[in-house]
Amino acid sequence: MTAVATPARTRPGFGATLRAEWIKFWTVRSTPWSLGAMLVLGAGLTTLVCALSADALAREDLGEPVGAFVTWGIVFAQVTAVVLGALVVTGEYGTGMVRATLTATPRRGAVLAAKAVVLASTLFVAGTLTALAGWLGGNWFLDRAGVGLALTDDGVLRALFGSGLYMAGLGLFAAAVGLLVRHTAAALSIVLGLVFVVGNLVMVLPGAWGEWTTKLMPGNAGSRIATPESFNPLLLGPWVGFAVFAAEVAAVLAVAAVTFTRRDA
Repeated sequence: MTAVATPARTRPGFGATLRAEWIKFWTVRSTPWSLGAMLVLGAGLTTLVCALSADALAREDLGEPVGAFVTWGIVFAQVTAVVLGALVVTGEYGTGMVRATLTATPRRGAVLAAKAVVLASTLFVAGTLTALAGWLGGNWFLDRAGVGLALTDDGVLRALFGSGLYMAGLGLFAAAVGLLVRHTAAALSIVLGLVFVVGNLVMVLPGAWGEWTTKLMPGNAGSRIATPESFNPLLLGPWVGFAVFAAEVAAVLAVAAVTFTRRDA
């Protein structure tokens, strides 16, 4: 009998894995809905707050810096980045699709890297455009009150791109937590709890310990880069805070990656 040679099965390269993750990311309804909500919340609320506060800022009635208002909506838009980041991972676990993904691409590190690239790049662009739209809308009212901020003013351009960086970091943080808990509600509860609840509660802790705990919480450290001026002058500087935030995200991602490669799907 003549033996029939069968072609060896080849593993898909990283380019193919990246394309597959890109297609999955954009073919679920949660992606456009989340990004749309980010734009509405981020740009819409910034414009609204600037419209309502412009005259008071011009009279210096509020006692707050104008720069703290031009990306104000990012405070709420960050929720959508967390939701999208968690769903990128937990959605596959919820439907069982993760098993098909790992059958097609057994190299789990490549799968995780592709998800991270797609998620972070999308959120960076979306976060930057959202901040830009908010600045355009809000600054229109600030200009008419005589307190507008130009792109060339200190910290404005950095805050617009910083909003994209912060959104990307938050999405990766939520995705890492999602890998660890493999449940959407649990991942959202943990990340949103840390950012919105714990990050504010630690401000009441006494002494230097409470001060530094406040500075080092992920949301407090990372969000400073997304605003020209902060309502809280005690936070870390923009780039120092973002470096701390990036290190925290990297640490959680590293733990999640090790867990992902060793645990059954």
